[in-house]
Amino acid sequence: MEKRLQEAQLYKEEGNQRYREGKYRDAVSRYHRALLQLRGLDPSLPSPLPNLGPQGPALTPEQENILHTTQTDCYNNLADANVRRYLQLTQSELSSYHRKEKQLYLGMFG
Repeated sequence: MEKRLQEAQLYKEEGNQRYREGKYRDAVSRYHRALLQLRGLDPSLPSPLPNLGPQGPALTPEQENILHTTQTDCYNNLADANVRRYLQLTQSELSSYHRKEKQLYLGMFG
């Protein structure tokens, strides 16, 4: 369990680094990986298959705090990275559209 918390934090930090580099798609991937590491550790969420298999290990208050902080950071960063990725794509598409429009105009009247 401790290993999964550490791996989640590592993925989150990798996501933050990719975000700072403007590599939003890679950042999104790292945040997803971090959240997958945390899946099933949160005792406040019901199990999808109750009474089947062993229950998750009990978390110490410190581990619960790390879990919830990492989850919150990842969800927030994931949303922001997705918005920035969308804006990046939209700007790219608009630039391409304006180039084509200019070529068409110059072809007709140039």
